[in-house]
Amino acid sequence: MKFITTTRSGEEHKIAYSDYGQGSPVVLIHGWPLSREMWEYQLEDLVNAGHRVIKYDRLGFGKSSKPWDGYDYDSLADDLNVLMEDLDLQDTTLVGFSMGGGEVVRYLSRFGRNRVRRIALIASVTPFMLKTLDNPEGVDPAVFDEMMEKIREDRIAFLDDFGKKFFGVNLLSHPVSNQLLDYYRMLCSFASANSTLKCVEAFSQTDFRDDLRRVQVPTLIIHGDADKTVPIEASAERTAKIIPHATYIVYQGAPHGLFYTHRKQLNRDLISFMSGQMPFGKSIPEEKINYV
Repeated sequence: MKFITTTRSGEEHKIAYSDYGQGSPVVLIHGWPLSREMWEYQLEDLVNAGHRVIKYDRLGFGKSSKPWDGYDYDSLADDLNVLMEDLDLQDTTLVGFSMGGGEVVRYLSRFGRNRVRRIALIASVTPFMLKTLDNPEGVDPAVFDEMMEKIREDRIAFLDDFGKKFFGVNLLSHPVSNQLLDYYRMLCSFASANSTLKCVEAFSQTDFRDDLRRVQVPTLIIHGDADKTVPIEASAERTAKIIPHATYIVYQGAPHGLFYTHRKQLNRDLISFMSGQMPFGKSIPEEKINYV
């Protein structure tokens, strides 16, 4: 584990990151309320495929500093830019999961594509999660209000219930072990209560529609059609329409936590996308992809 320093309002904060492998760089941006450790099951395949893999904890999560403020997407994109510049990353693939997809597209809006070769939005919160008068396809605000109320009341109990929904656990399906559920709950618990709450506000209330319209790099969109955390109808289906040149793949039966439940498919798709073997600008059923 290494650290870089980001400065906000004259105060320095530490961002924890890991850096493995050699080759074309890929930056993995974790979802809420996890940490960089969520990418454990992608790391080996990406490194073995010849990539330099960097994963980091956004401020407020994992082993990074936990300031009180600065969880809006402009600030989070600024932190990503500090990482990109500090490591002097070029021709980079940015991979954002869930909340992390917002950081990817906001980074491109604020800092351009000079350091970025392509992006992947995995189960992403884009384009705009909150239902409003001009965003009727969004999620009812009461859903996010209830989340925040439960976090304030008993954050760990909330994380326990949230994890089951996250991975699609129910009476008929148990795609992750109880031990892994406990592990991921522990990773989530490392976030501060305040950053956990502030990021709910950020990913629910931030409108990324204009950011998406500015995307001019090859884009991969992956989402599960059984995602109950970030419903596909409110997110990926709309994102794919705003970025018409994107490659859009729907994982049949996949929950939000597809980075584990569908890790083999995800790793193959990311590697194929980064190697240029995947056709751009098409909606591709997963079962019809021919992997080389």
